[in-house]
Amino acid sequence: MYKAKAYAAASPTSAVASTTVPRRDVTDKDVQIEILFCGICHSDLHSVRNEWSEFMPTVYPIVPGHEIVGRVTKVGSAVSKFKPGDLAAVGCMVDSDGTCSECRAGFEQFCPNMTLTFNSPDPHTGVVTYGGYSESIVVDQRFVLRVPANLNPAGAAPLLCAGITTYSPMRRWGVGKGKKAGVVGLGGLGHMGVKFAHALGAHVVVFTTSPGKKEDALRLGADEVVISRNADEMLKHAESFDFILDAVSADHDINAYINLLRRDGNLTIVGAPPKPLAVAAFSLIMRRRNLSGSPIGGVAETQEMLDFCGKHNITADVEVIPIQKVNEAYERLLKSDVKYRFSIDMASLKSE
Repeated sequence: MYKAKAYAAASPTSAVASTTVPRRDVTDKDVQIEILFCGICHSDLHSVRNEWSEFMPTVYPIVPGHEIVGRVTKVGSAVSKFKPGDLAAVGCMVDSDGTCSECRAGFEQFCPNMTLTFNSPDPHTGVVTYGGYSESIVVDQRFVLRVPANLNPAGAAPLLCAGITTYSPMRRWGVGKGKKAGVVGLGGLGHMGVKFAHALGAHVVVFTTSPGKKEDALRLGADEVVISRNADEMLKHAESFDFILDAVSADHDINAYINLLRRDGNLTIVGAPPKPLAVAAFSLIMRRRNLSGSPIGGVAETQEMLDFCGKHNITADVEVIPIQKVNEAYERLLKSDVKYRFSIDMASLKSE
C-alpha cells in the first residue's frame, strides 16, 4: 500500500478537504495512473451528503470522482494494453466478477458484483474504493480506457460519465441519419446528448424552459429549439420523434414528451427526479411507445464512445477549476451555475 493525496469529506455536513488515502501497490494486472483531470458529477455531491442513503449509504471518509483522465505511470507484469506515458481514463466502475452472464455479454455495468470507483466495498483493501479527487489511482487493466490523443484531457474527463450515459441509449435505440431526436434539458447530460445526436446524423431538437439557452443549444448542434412551456410549439412536434433523451432531474410532466413520440418511438430517462413521475398508460399503449431508463455503458461501449469522440472531436464543455474550489463548485452546481461541467485540474493538488 502507499499513501496518495486526495480530497475527502469526513461527514455529510463536512467540506471536502485535503487528506491522504491508501492505494494498493500495482499487482500484475494493474495500471497506476497519475490523475490529470477529474470531472464533477452531480452524483459526487449526492454521495458526499449521503442523499442516496436508502440504496447506497456513504462510508466516510469519501473521496468522490468517477470521470478520470490521467497519464499511466506504472503497469503490472501481465498488463498488455497500456504502457507508462499513455493517456488513459477510468469511469464509474473499476471491477466486476467477470464471470456472470452480464459480464460475459459485455454489460459489466449490470454485474451484481460490480465495484464502483468510489464508496464501494473494495476487495483489494478491505475498506471502500476512493475516487478521482486524488493524485493517483490503481485500477485493473480491464477497466482502464484509452483516450484519443486529439482530445483535450480536461474536456474528455466528463465523457466517462456524462458522455457514456447519453451515448449508450442513443446507440441502443438507433439514433442516426433519417431519425428525429429530442433532448430535454440542456445541462451536464443534455449538452452531451445534443453533441452526440448531431454527430450521429439525426435531426436534433432541444427542449428547454429557458429561452436564453436557445443560442447555446444551436451552437452545440441542435437544429431546432422548443420552449417547452409554449403549448403551440410543443403541438407542432406531436407524434414525430423517433427518440427523446430526458435529462431532467427535477419534477416535470413526462407525458408532454411521450406524446411527441411517433409509433414505436422511445423516450429514455437519464435524469433522476427525486419523486416518481406519473405516466399516462394510454399514451404508451395507443402508439406502442417505449419508455425506458439507461445508466452508463459497459467497458467496450465506453471505449467505442471515446473513439467516436476522437473521430468527431467531441468533448464536454467544461469550466476548469483547482481542487481548492470544489466546495464552491458544489454550491454552484446546485444552482445550475456551470456551462456545462466542472473539470478539476489535479495539478492544483500538488500544492497541498
